[in-house]
Amino acid sequence: MKLTRKSVELLAPAGTWDALVAAVESGADAVYLGGKHFNMRMHEGDFNFTDEMLKDAIAYTHEHGVRLYITLNNLISDEEIPALKEYLAYLNEIKPDAILVQDFAVLKLVRDMGITIPLHTSVMMNTHNEHAIQKLKEYGITRIVVGREMTLSELSLFRERTGIDVEYFMHGDMCFSESGQCIHSGVVFSQSGNRGRCLKPCRWAYQLIDENTGEVLDHDGPGAYKLALKDMCMYRAIPQLIQAGVFSFKIEGRMRPAGFIRRIVSTYRKAIDAYIADPNGYHTDEEGWKNLYDNRARDFTTTFAFGKPGKKDIGFTGEREPRFFSDAVKEAGFQDEVLKQEPDIRKENVPHRTLAVRVGTLDAAKAAVDNGADVIYVGGEAFRPNLPWTLKDYDDILAYADGKTNVVINTPRTTMRRECGELEQFFDAIKDKPFSGIMVSNLGSLKLAQTLTKLPVQADTSFNLFNHLAAEFLKENGVTMATSSYELSFEQLREIVENSTMPIEVVVHGAYESMICDHNIPGMSLPYYNELDNPEILDRHYALLDNAKEVHPLRIDQYGRNHIYFAKDLCLYPYLPKFNGVASYRIEAQDYAPELTGLLTRIYRSALDSLSAGGEGFDAAAFEQMKNQSPRELGIGTYRFRQSRNSI
Repeated sequence: MKLTRKSVELLAPAGTWDALVAAVESGADAVYLGGKHFNMRMHEGDFNFTDEMLKDAIAYTHEHGVRLYITLNNLISDEEIPALKEYLAYLNEIKPDAILVQDFAVLKLVRDMGITIPLHTSVMMNTHNEHAIQKLKEYGITRIVVGREMTLSELSLFRERTGIDVEYFMHGDMCFSESGQCIHSGVVFSQSGNRGRCLKPCRWAYQLIDENTGEVLDHDGPGAYKLALKDMCMYRAIPQLIQAGVFSFKIEGRMRPAGFIRRIVSTYRKAIDAYIADPNGYHTDEEGWKNLYDNRARDFTTTFAFGKPGKKDIGFTGEREPRFFSDAVKEAGFQDEVLKQEPDIRKENVPHRTLAVRVGTLDAAKAAVDNGADVIYVGGEAFRPNLPWTLKDYDDILAYADGKTNVVINTPRTTMRRECGELEQFFDAIKDKPFSGIMVSNLGSLKLAQTLTKLPVQADTSFNLFNHLAAEFLKENGVTMATSSYELSFEQLREIVENSTMPIEVVVHGAYESMICDHNIPGMSLPYYNELDNPEILDRHYALLDNAKEVHPLRIDQYGRNHIYFAKDLCLYPYLPKFNGVASYRIEAQDYAPELTGLLTRIYRSALDSLSAGGEGFDAAAFEQMKNQSPRELGIGTYRFRQSRNSI
């Protein structure tokens, strides 16, 4: 590959006009920035650009031969749709060089409104496999900001197979969770990280404990800030980035001052130009490195670029943390003053209300069948010490259900190259079996399921369904039912259910994840952790204890990913009469024993049948039994809030 000045784009952030000028004067090829609404930097402060400033910014950058991209990259709720349409129409008038997007509603509106601006996916869309690219290209996506968990070797193959432009975060603050898959701030504070208001629970202090005994395991560990990833810095790996096929080198930092932007951009500009001019004779400019290092906020890491991060990539002591946005608080129990006041969903119920149960084991699946589940979700991630579902397990549950209960295949939430390869073989093996459908978690596995099977496909919570237009997008793409986001308030959920022609499933009970991570949290915290010497160490149930004394269970799946759970399990049993017109009421029982799975299925089955017959649905004795047998306290999560705080 012969390199020229146009082979690589240096992409700089700007949160203020001064920062924009600094980026352009320092040699950025492109700048990304946000308006006053609809972007991922919505905290208070004099940041982001008014509509008139956006127009001026485009004129200014184009006068200097610099491209300008506008971030429209947060989730949109239904009450924001009218303002979103006006904003898109305005952007189409002033013509930025691209829009960065996360929400499927934006893809749909861009097509429906005839918007002609090129589209780039935000990193928050969590695009991590080639099959998703095929679908996104149909909607005018010309560039992908790949997930931070992708190594450069994986990225190179990804680029080769898709032919699409790749943008890669190469300097700045990084999330610990997979992009778009952290809901901790949204559920606990009503300040969603997916809506630009993250209060960074990944920067809290935690102790690693044994979940069952409460024993603190990391007395001799490296420190309390176990999820506090250091800042990305790829300055010493510019050749590897370019040769991997990265086109756009993205600097994080839209909340940074102009001086910071000027220093970072000019330093990277000089290094990139030096490599392009003489790749064979290139060497790291140590003066440039010293300039970056001496002015760093956090220490540096290359995160996943060269493999899975370890303890050296975490700022365990918290000493270099520039700002703590929040501290741990008790999660919501049944603080339901807001929820009780909310009007019921105004949508007609079907005669028989569908109860779905997601299970983790064959025995739990049988318990759900025995106690009246209409649908069971089987497969997907298996949390150790449970084993992944085998083809024989699937045959056994199909025989046991015997047509009384619909059996739907669940798939892994993250499907990178390994998982996609396994799914292709799996779908071929089960394509003629009498399953009732497949539940998928991203556009790539959706594309695979539709290509390789004829089964109905439905969308899981990780699609972050936040408005009825996103539901319509999924329906247009062959999805038969979609699960609502955990971050919605009841008012926002009501808008979706009432306005969507797509059937909407709602999780009404269960253990649910605040984050999914590709890091090995116990492995980074425990000095004696060695899975090669004693692999059974993976089977222990670890948990994180925060400063509010809340216990967050950790689960390790067969792919080595760590799933961090909320301290309280969701329970909407007392409020079921409000949830009219819901296509499916779902229990998340993947982390439950068969006995509890059966009990919950029986209680919710009885309640839903009572409501269908005109009864109240609530049984106080059953509610007490449910609370007494739950492995964790119960609560209502984000339903305690009037709304997930919006971006207008």
